[in-house]
Parts: sequence; structure tokens; C-alpha cells
Amino acid sequence: MRDVRIDFVGADDKSKELECPAVFVDPDTGDFYLQGKRVTDPMILAKLAAHSPLGADEAVVWQPARLAPILAEAATGTYEQGRVGHGKTALIDLIKAAKYSVVHLEQRDEYTPEPDFLEWQASGKKTPREKMRASMENWMEFVRGITSRGVVMRRARIVSEPWSDYIEWEHAHTEWNVEAGEQVRWLSRRDAYDLLIPPADFYIIDSRLVAFNFNAGDGTSLREYEFVSDPVRVGPVVAAFEQVWNRAVDHADYKPAR
Repeated sequence: MRDVRIDFVGADDKSKELECPAVFVDPDTGDFYLQGKRVTDPMILAKLAAHSPLGADEAVVWQPARLAPILAEAATGTYEQGRVGHGKTALIDLIKAAKYSVVHLEQRDEYTPEPDFLEWQASGKKTPREKMRASMENWMEFVRGITSRGVVMRRARIVSEPWSDYIEWEHAHTEWNVEAGEQVRWLSRRDAYDLLIPPADFYIIDSRLVAFNFNAGDGTSLREYEFVSDPVRVGPVVAAFEQVWNRAVDHADYKPAR
């Protein structure tokens, strides 16, 4: 088996996010690898299939016209050797770059047991309010930086009732999420049972990019994300969040069952 070498030729400089169009070349064979959005529009696929039927192991990849110079470099071999791309973009940077909206759906009753949470438990759930607020300062500053640009941030939580200790702790801190500019709503799991919702928590950025995040069974974050930008797949997730949001109760009005 030969040692595969892949040269990065270039990427779309208008897309500094995940799944941006890019061009690669195998310098040993001259073969091309094209990264881009998978075409799922049935009308487009039908038009293309009239000229070249799509095999079961094939996919049609869309790339913007502005990538033509990079494609030409790949075809002629005139690209600069040793180029590197901008690498994987962190979720936090994608959220910072939002132009219109950021929504977040949380569905677990347990998450990573942070030190502040453990301290709150150990204190008999009596951590002073000023200390609780101080623990939220970094997040509040982050939210203010985003919402001050007119970006709407919404967070919905689907929770079991009676609450777990973790959810009780989160609820006790939520007034400062709201103070910072987030809109927060709560929905009991009993009232959400008939909604078709993805089984993982997720963020949606500008209604066009979904970031699913995954946790271990005890709620500990795995720091693993699956990013989806195909409009055909994003649309149902956007609709699912809106169903939850429309049924959920605003934080100020939410009274959990005991």
C-alpha cells in the first residue's frame, strides 16, 4: 500500500466556517479531491443525471464560481507547495461570527459537574447570590458581545420534573442569562413527549448551520460535535426547535412541578 500524500491547493476565502469548499490534489497521481456541499436538490440531480447517471457510490459536489482560479491551479499544477488551510473552526468562534441568530436546545438532566455546581451542592444549595452571579460574568460578557450587534440568542431547555440537582442549579443561575440578553424558555419532558426532536443537544447559527454536541451517559461533555449545513437537513432541525420554543414557558413565568 502506497503512502498517500495530499496537497492542499486552496479554499473559498469567503467561507471561514466548517464545511467550506476546498480543492486538494494527490501529487503522485494528479487526482483531484473536491470538498463542498453535497447537492441534494432533486431538480438539479435530475438535470445532471440526464447527461451522466449518478452511481450508488457517487455524490455531486457544489463549488462556487469564485473557486475557478483554485481549480485552475489544481489542474495545471501551478499551486504553491506546502499550503495549509485555516483548519477546524471552533464552535465558540462560529457562535461569535453569527449575524442574525443563535439558538440552543438542551435536553439532558445532568451535565458536566462543574466546580461551582459541586460547591453549591456541598453548601446545601445556599451559595450566596453575589457569588453565583460572579460565576456567570464571563458568559454574560460573551452574550452581551453578541447581542449588542443585534444577534438574537435563544435557549430552550427540556427537563424532567421533579428536577435533578443540576437543573435546579441551572435554574438558579438563569436570571443572569436573561440579564445578559439571552431569551430562555423551559419545557417539561412530559409536555414535550409528542414532539419530533433530534436526540442530541444542538446549536443553530443563523438558521443555516447546526452543531450537534454529544455527552456521555453521566452528562459529561465529550467535546464532540457534528456540523450540518445542508439546507435539506438543517430545515427539520430549525422546525423542531421552533416547535419546542412555541410550547415552552418563558423563564419568568416557569413554575416547575414538584
